[in-house]
Amino acid sequence: MKLEQQLCFEVYRASSNFTKLYARVLEPFSLTFPQYLVLLVLWEEDAVPMKDIGTRLGLGTGTLNPIISRMQTQGWVEKSRSSLDKRATLITLTDRARNEHKAICRAIQERLETYHFFDIDAIQLMKNLKNLNAKFAEMKIEQEENAKGAKQS
Repeated sequence: MKLEQQLCFEVYRASSNFTKLYARVLEPFSLTFPQYLVLLVLWEEDAVPMKDIGTRLGLGTGTLNPIISRMQTQGWVEKSRSSLDKRATLITLTDRARNEHKAICRAIQERLETYHFFDIDAIQLMKNLKNLNAKFAEMKIEQEENAKGAKQS
């Protein structure tokens, strides 16, 4: 099949375009798109172990640690040791992150409205993408089980 007929290519292009769009909107806040994703996790629930943030975002420690460190330097988050598990690093929002929450969300909402993103069936698209990601999660589990079986043989 041709490139334009490949689902993987369209998903890739959409992801790339979303990242660029959000990068432009987040620039005045001195945030990158991955940093914004970390904030989304923390705005839902503050004081989260770094490992849990990585799990939710699908990022490994090697990728997440520099993102969190830059955010700490910029005053968005704070790192501390968990009182329950000394090995765990808790990530918490700063006052800056709490105070800028509404402004950041408003800037994104306005940009999406400007480009008429709400004219597409975003709910159905989200449902389809969640189903697609669930299939990938199933495949990963099957691959891990097959790898275990091969090792035991």
